Amino acid sequence: MQAAPRKESSSLSLKAPAKINLFLKILNRRPDGYHELESVMQKIGIFDMLHFSKQGESISLSSIGGEVPEGPENLVYRAAQAFFSATGIKAGVLITLEKNIPVAAGLGGGSSDAAAVLQGLNRLFSVNLKLTRLADIGLQLGADVPFFVYDYSCALATGIGECLQEVEPIKDYWIVLVNPGFTLSTKWVYENFPLTSCSNPYILARGRNRSSNYHIISHGLVEELGNDLEAVSVSRYPEIGEIKKEMKKAGAVAALMSGSGPTVFGLFSDKEEAHKSFMQFAGKYGSKVFLVRPYIP
Repeated sequence: MQAAPRKESSSLSLKAPAKINLFLKILNRRPDGYHELESVMQKIGIFDMLHFSKQGESISLSSIGGEVPEGPENLVYRAAQAFFSATGIKAGVLITLEKNIPVAAGLGGGSSDAAAVLQGLNRLFSVNLKLTRLADIGLQLGADVPFFVYDYSCALATGIGECLQEVEPIKDYWIVLVNPGFTLSTKWVYENFPLTSCSNPYILARGRNRSSNYHIISHGLVEELGNDLEAVSVSRYPEIGEIKKEMKKAGAVAALMSGSGPTVFGLFSDKEEAHKSFMQFAGKYGSKVFLVRPYIP
């Protein structure tokens, strides 16, 4: 995330990128309800914008675009609460959120926004907490938040998502994203994910040796590694599977649902094919379709 200071020292603006999961494996469910996983997450060039201004000792949140709550139900608001609680600072902030990343879409928008809040308040109030400390605070808000705290473009995530190892990003691909326009609850998808080899074919392949060069995207590699949550989401919304098929027909090297969905992404090595696919899907899904590049901070 890159800071763009305003003229006033009491204000600050940050951009919060979205992400896609190049693969996602669910390993097991812990007693606390969280799931152990293995995933490679890649930041991409779709951004929410957050603007911060100091004010009294209260937290205020307003949003532009997207229908999101503006109180404690919003992760942005809770991130500000968590920051002030962790630092003991008696201060307040006015946050304006410009929402561009689709909500509940498997693109990590809420987690990225929360990370931007922690980074933004850390700078705005000159606290100078280390990134590791901000990541610890962020983990209490959501398993994906630490990934967005760090300036990694791409990372291998293990544990519940908090154990991160930076890997080479995918640099040479064009990414087409299609959001079908409905939301999927991450909680619902995980609750309906079956941890049995009979109902989940990916479990059978867990013992195979895989290359650690996760950034090398060859034909079929993304599908081979897969997204364990995809079967759950497709069972409820078959349209997700249809979008994947259309992506591959349009020339995508690989197509996969991101996170818990419902957004589907396609990786294209050819710019013209990517643009043609973008126009095709935009004709049906309008502003819910994006043509982007990997984001490298």
